[in-house]
Amino acid sequence: MTTDDEVRAVRRVGAGLGEAVAAALVALVVAAVGLYAFSMVQWPAFNASNVTRALTTVGQVVAVALLVVSVLLIRLRKWPVVAKLASWVGISSFVTVTLGMPLAATKLYLFGISVDQEFRTEYLTRLTDSAALRDMTYADIPPFYPAGWFWIGGRVGNVLGLDGWEVFKPYAIGLLAVCAVVALVLWTQLVRADLAVGAAAAVTAMTLAYASPEAYGAVLVVFIPPVLVLAWGALHRSAGGWGAVLGTGLFLGVAACFYTLYLGIAAFTVVVMAVVAAGLAVAARRREGRRTLGTRRVSADSAAGGTGDEKSAVWRAALGPFVRLAVMGAIAVVLALVVWAPYLLEMLGGAKLPSGSAFHYLPQSGAELAFPMLEFSLRGALCLLGTVWLVVRAGSSRRAQALGIGVVSIYLWTLLSMAATAAGTTLLSFRLEPVLLAVLAAAGVFGFVEGGRAVYQALNEPAPLRTAAGVLAVLGALAFAQHIPTVLTHEIDTAYTDTDGNGERADQRPPSAVSFYREIDAALQAQTGRPRDESVVLTADTTFLAYYPYFGFQALTSHYANPLADFKDRAATIAEWSELPTSAALADALAHSPWRAPDAFLFRRDADTYTLRLAEDVYPNDPNVKRYTVAFPKALFTDPIFTTTDIGPFTLVTVDR
Repeated sequence: MTTDDEVRAVRRVGAGLGEAVAAALVALVVAAVGLYAFSMVQWPAFNASNVTRALTTVGQVVAVALLVVSVLLIRLRKWPVVAKLASWVGISSFVTVTLGMPLAATKLYLFGISVDQEFRTEYLTRLTDSAALRDMTYADIPPFYPAGWFWIGGRVGNVLGLDGWEVFKPYAIGLLAVCAVVALVLWTQLVRADLAVGAAAAVTAMTLAYASPEAYGAVLVVFIPPVLVLAWGALHRSAGGWGAVLGTGLFLGVAACFYTLYLGIAAFTVVVMAVVAAGLAVAARRREGRRTLGTRRVSADSAAGGTGDEKSAVWRAALGPFVRLAVMGAIAVVLALVVWAPYLLEMLGGAKLPSGSAFHYLPQSGAELAFPMLEFSLRGALCLLGTVWLVVRAGSSRRAQALGIGVVSIYLWTLLSMAATAAGTTLLSFRLEPVLLAVLAAAGVFGFVEGGRAVYQALNEPAPLRTAAGVLAVLGALAFAQHIPTVLTHEIDTAYTDTDGNGERADQRPPSAVSFYREIDAALQAQTGRPRDESVVLTADTTFLAYYPYFGFQALTSHYANPLADFKDRAATIAEWSELPTSAALADALAHSPWRAPDAFLFRRDADTYTLRLAEDVYPNDPNVKRYTVAFPKALFTDPIFTTTDIGPFTLVTVDR
């Protein structure tokens, strides 16, 4: 029979979901209107003028003012609908202006099309071209990298009629704004509403500053702190809480579809929580058992060992958190299969044992423990407040327990990553710093509020002290907010100096060789007579594959290559092709390639050779990539099946089969 508590819990979950949908719609409108407005003006480049920086600061002040109004209305208990709308608009406009205004004069997102952003754009381009789950580079194999963020972005680009590279920026900013506001709604279900606004704002600001270049990871970072509180509430209770179990399982499943590393740290933390919760449940049950045995005055032997019923009760207490953990895991697995099923089926179908080097990277930051709370900076002060609060309240606050376990888990993962170097790999712990900062930022807000209350009470509650504390918080928030573009200066500058898919640089400087890509694309389609996604191109200029959805014969580096793609063997085969004695021999080798052979080659010209600048994994060295050149003699392409076309610094060779 359904109890009143269960009915109230269901209603609360339903109301929360309704709020989340409404908040997401508001954020979507704010982001869309803001980005469209920014695009309607011809702004100067960020790296050549301070105009967009100044306007970013103005927009941030307005956004923070809306959040302050929201908190004041909540504290005064007036106009709750207005308070909610102000918080939703405030958070979403903060995201939109902080990222959108500095990038207003470029069509590219942070980091442009350089380094890691190249393969991300390639993936988005692939899934904009088609909704089918396909590898970002290689033909005929399922994707290895989670496709969730990219698939959604591809559908957005398809609906808007934009290419993958062009939809990247508005989609990344818009979805982050939506997720930040939905995370705020989740906070309101877990803590007092005014605290929720503060915590969500702090986490969002940290995410923008330190996680936003990885847009598909940033949308998870804003959720991790409140999800930790949600998960601990689900595991550390003896009854009820199945809504929290469902919510945690859904987050883990979405993480599996978006970013494997963040799934790893979230799942690891939840497992640690389950172990701690089981231990606490057992300890509590034994204490209760001892009290019961003491009142019954049983024998000393009975008191030491407990009755059979008592042992059974202890086991049941320990089992409860693990049952909930299993349910979370089952929900996550079902969701994860949406994107992982094709890859797993390929492996189970007898594919060659996969091999990859995705974990072969160890920068200095991955070889040290990060202690942001010891930095002399605004973020350091907030993290220090958070650390003190986590320690002081560890025994009395479930919020502090949840976030504290999260911090400990991150450090444990980092130590495990360092230890894994002895086995020739890592766990990429350096990428968890944004998560650590987000968790400590949330704790810092709670620490500031409770610390301010303690000082207020210790000084006999002078009325101006609350106002002073509020002013200090707002000033700190504004100071950190206006510093975010400075933190992202390199990423923003690269978006202006890289050449976009239209062959233009946003800083109005001469474009790079990318400006010839449009002509190359036209020649490729004319000579092959096939759609782009039915041709395989061997090139070292893999930005071409980021702008146009051709398949590649070889990926940018082994670290981004699908483990099923045989990266090393392909590299060796390319070298062997370059050393063949005749053009006929090359034609025959292509006909007998163990993989789908290139339909075209895109080279750079160098005297009597055509060159490819390829990459080799040299981990544990840092940098972990070594570049080398493979040169094909021009005489290898004299056979009639080859058509050669010079375009700018490139030579396009198509294969007629």
